[in-house]
Amino acid sequence: MLFADHGVSPSQISVLLIIWSVTGFVCEVPSGAWADSFDRRHLLVLSAAIYALGFTVWTTWQTFAGFALGFVCWGLSSALMSGTFESLVYDELVARGERARYPRLIGWAHSTAMVANLVATASAALLFHVGGYTLVGWTSVGTAAVQGVLAATLPVSYGARHARTRDPVAETEEAASAYLRMLRTGLAEARHRPDVRRVLLLVACMVGLTTYDEYFPLVARAHGVDTATVPLLVAITVVGQVAGTALTGWSARFGRRTIGAVLSAGAVLVTVGVLITPYTGFVAVGVGYGLANNAMLVGETRLQDVITGPARATVTSVLGLLEEIVALLCYAAFAIGSHRLGFPTLVALLGIPAVLVGLAVMRWLPRRSEDS
Repeated sequence: MLFADHGVSPSQISVLLIIWSVTGFVCEVPSGAWADSFDRRHLLVLSAAIYALGFTVWTTWQTFAGFALGFVCWGLSSALMSGTFESLVYDELVARGERARYPRLIGWAHSTAMVANLVATASAALLFHVGGYTLVGWTSVGTAAVQGVLAATLPVSYGARHARTRDPVAETEEAASAYLRMLRTGLAEARHRPDVRRVLLLVACMVGLTTYDEYFPLVARAHGVDTATVPLLVAITVVGQVAGTALTGWSARFGRRTIGAVLSAGAVLVTVGVLITPYTGFVAVGVGYGLANNAMLVGETRLQDVITGPARATVTSVLGLLEEIVALLCYAAFAIGSHRLGFPTLVALLGIPAVLVGLAVMRWLPRRSEDS
């Protein structure tokens, strides 16, 4: 809505989202190899700092160019975090002999993040009423700064504990060698191991096809909802996301047929929800979005289980790269389709490929490692 209210057209909004995805696309895998070679904690702090910079640009330079630069910052920040956080958590649990806790822990981490997102979304109406987009923007900058402080308190990542030498020149050469080695190792595992390759493709489609969440505010506006009420409707979808991710530790025990059915049901509910009366419809969207997020997170935990090499963050970043490819295709479809179809119809149409992915999950999603 910030973009639309500053003269950015619907097709230009999709262009901005494409810029965001392209930035993540370019930076995703290189940042993953970096996370396998250096202290992952430092990358998470850097990610938060760049995120804060992006919101600062949006708040102070509200033109198409400024919005584009902010999305570049956001894309780079996301690339630095993608794969880094999950790998830090998984490897730390493996080192402690507690790998089985990963689905539940990562589910609650996502759920807690979504609760914070819910509070932010619900409070956006008040913040907008009091101080407009300026107050919302600076509050976002402050939140990103808190994220950086919290990231600095995480444990030193497993790979970085043994990565220091006394000679700065030798340390630089060793770091460069380690980076290239991890990059090659991670790409080789993603490309040559069938089980890893299969789950990468499945989860990339599962996640990439939910890019419609960026259009939820515009869907509400297309139904005639006023700007101050839109955040409250979007908050319903965040509630669904909170519930879905919080139950990951439980649903991680499900078989692939059940996970595929959950994903398909979620897609159908979102499709129906965006086409009907906004208030009832957004309840359906919230439930469907929660189911889809639960299935996606289970898929991501299965990926961590099938990775066996040392380049965990690199392989996970390959997933992020594939997700960006799917997202780019979706954004391009929205940019082209927005000239003829409304946002509710465009979001609804994504339910078709999402159901097909659910059917593929029923057949090809790997089983839990304990059951193998």
